[in-house]
Amino acid sequence: MTKDHGHHPQEVTERLSQGIRYSPVKDMIYGGIDGAVTTFAIVAGVEGAGLSHSIIVALGLANILADGFSMAASNFSGTKAELDDRKRIIQIEEAHIAHYPEGEREELRQILALRGLSGTVLDQATNAIAQSKEKWIGLMLTDEYGLTRHDPHPVRAAIATFVAFLLAGAVPLIPFVFGLSNPFALSVYATLLTFFLIGAGKSRWSLSPWWRSGLETLVIGGTAALLAYGVGGLFHPR
Repeated sequence: MTKDHGHHPQEVTERLSQGIRYSPVKDMIYGGIDGAVTTFAIVAGVEGAGLSHSIIVALGLANILADGFSMAASNFSGTKAELDDRKRIIQIEEAHIAHYPEGEREELRQILALRGLSGTVLDQATNAIAQSKEKWIGLMLTDEYGLTRHDPHPVRAAIATFVAFLLAGAVPLIPFVFGLSNPFALSVYATLLTFFLIGAGKSRWSLSPWWRSGLETLVIGGTAALLAYGVGGLFHPR
């Protein structure tokens, strides 16, 4: 079995002292998949309708900028709402500790008991944690409200989403922008490869093998594109 970090006391101390760092993985995968799907859906839909390739480029670029910004803004707003809710709960817990210290101490004690502590150890742990209001509230956030230990990062989440959307969303348009021969076929292959690569990359943070994760994402994106092409075909001039 391989280890992804060291377990020497000094290594553990250094790692824990860094705190919990923001990871853009979820936001980038979210933005990348949606960028490739929505832009290729436009390409497939317009191609299915038999319209000009200039329309594909115009609508595709508009989608990358407008929809990408919309997704980033939505992710920012949602993450900001999580952060605001976290701050609200912290204020509530601070007020409860100030006005109902014994009741809050009992909550802390029962939380620690649910974690397996008992007897003298439970009493000592309760007293020790209650000495630090920050640690006390931190434990309440995770065990009473189910929140994470660290604050979310709205700006970083929005930037990661927007950048990933731009990069992946540009792939279906490249053959049309550069006027390559048989651009739709190239767009199909390039986009399907993008879906697969995003899924394969996602496997690094999951238990699924890279090829299975890649195929799952490819099927999801390919299905969306097929639906768009079919709808566009309904409006193709006969």
